[in-house]
Amino acid sequence: MSAVLAVRLLLAPGGEPDEAVIVGDIRPSDLSGTSRRGILIPCGSSPSPRSYPVEPGRYVVSASLPSGLVLTEGAVAVEGRETPVDFAMTDSPYGTHSWQYLMGNIEPGGVYHGAARSPLAESVASRSMVATASRPDGTVSGGAVDLTALATWVGDSAPACWSFASMLALAQTPPGTPVAGSIGSGGSRVLPASLHPAGAVTPLYRFGPDGPLGAPGGPVGERQFLVVEAAGSVRLVTLPLPWGEAEAEVLVNLRQSPTGSAVSVAVRDADVGAGLAYMAQGALDTAARLFADVEATLYSRLANPLAAAAGCYVLLGTDHSPGATRWDPWLERLADGFPRLGDGAILRAVRLLRRARGDPGQVRRGRDGLIEAFDRGIPFYTLGLAWLVDGLAAFPEDPECARRLDAARRLSWLVDTREPFLILDLRQRRT
Repeated sequence: MSAVLAVRLLLAPGGEPDEAVIVGDIRPSDLSGTSRRGILIPCGSSPSPRSYPVEPGRYVVSASLPSGLVLTEGAVAVEGRETPVDFAMTDSPYGTHSWQYLMGNIEPGGVYHGAARSPLAESVASRSMVATASRPDGTVSGGAVDLTALATWVGDSAPACWSFASMLALAQTPPGTPVAGSIGSGGSRVLPASLHPAGAVTPLYRFGPDGPLGAPGGPVGERQFLVVEAAGSVRLVTLPLPWGEAEAEVLVNLRQSPTGSAVSVAVRDADVGAGLAYMAQGALDTAARLFADVEATLYSRLANPLAAAAGCYVLLGTDHSPGATRWDPWLERLADGFPRLGDGAILRAVRLLRRARGDPGQVRRGRDGLIEAFDRGIPFYTLGLAWLVDGLAAFPEDPECARRLDAARRLSWLVDTREPFLILDLRQRRT
């Protein structure tokens, strides 16, 4: 192979320098070329392209975006030359929102700033925070909606507040009850409103291991949350922190979001950030390509248990080997080494049940693992809650499992299943 395709995806300039990696394919236009599936494509304002040797000829190169969209570019590979293949996603409405645009959480700049504005959602089923609910007679009240979001950071939440019972109780509190004060043990803090032009209807909040960027301070415990309030609606957002040195972003979209999610969470991890979005979309095979590329780093010391848990969800979702695997010890270390991480217990229990093959002892261990996972409190990952519900449902005659299943199911009705991390709709706007 003496021809090379150099592939990359360009994002809007002016944003952060962090780069992402997404997955794509190279396919020949006829039957004589070279096919490459699952290539890695670097993304950023000026990323270095990744080179792929191919036979000379015509090719179609595709890039699978975390939103589910697929971009394609044609290319002619010439012998002895490197042919650039540049995908362009430079139409982010703001440079600061380029990562969220790549993840599919905000509209293109042409739509966002266009004369024909996206309408507000008209149904609470859209998960919009400002949708007007219908009255019992089916009519919808008129009047303007206040497009102002209030974000309160909770840096130190007591473990008792993570329980399923506590979260379900929050959803039943009357309007006006402060949610942040109910789950924080060391005080909460209202974040300052953004002065950025996007702050009016699409504010973006960033967090590091020590809390909000630009406004650090305050106690930081094992779990951090963000409470977002707008027009009478309340979302409780699970912050995936700490995530090594990477930042987490929370986008609040008070317009009609392209995904339907009013609040979106992304981790600015150059290696696996896009993999989390693939995972949320159910594209586990695509996500596996990214996690496999950094597998040794994730699991050598479990320095980042949240990233390790994500990788294990992808492994369990794509590898159904009945026998022992190289990653079974990772599940044990993740579950035992982080006793307050419900996701670790969920992963181990699911693996035990899959390998049980009718062995009563293994089935019992899996059943006990599900109960332990529930008792640790709500998981970080939306997929974890779904797997917990499925696992508990396998024991309908067991009263301990049935009681927990009822609570887990009721909580799942409040969850935005399109998001990788747990976001609870505690109080939808009512008129």
